[in-house]
Amino acid sequence: MRVIATDQAPAAVGPYSQAVGRGELVLTSGQIGLDPASGELVSGFEAQVELALQNLDAVLKAAGSRRERVLKVTVFVTDMKRFASLNQIYAEFFGGHRPARSVVEVAALPKGADVEIEAVAVVA
Repeated sequence: MRVIATDQAPAAVGPYSQAVGRGELVLTSGQIGLDPASGELVSGFEAQVELALQNLDAVLKAAGSRRERVLKVTVFVTDMKRFASLNQIYAEFFGGHRPARSVVEVAALPKGADVEIEAVAVVA
């Protein structure tokens, strides 16, 4: 197992890795809208989605992968009423690539975040 870490995404806020890899697979931990430089959660749902995806992108790159190699995404949201907004930002991020995806509403997320996004990808 390879442990993946980058300073281009927020450091883990607990006893886990930003991602791990084995063979061709990379499994990321959930990314929230934390600014990697300040460690602060950005304000607003859309801004959190955008930054969580940027953080995910940074972790994928550190693992030797990229967004076009993502197989599966799991998104956790605290309010399913924001689904349309999530879809718009998500579609822009992935472009024509359409990985499998689940979206799950949860009661709460770390640091009071509104969204958390994790992925499974293959190494490029």
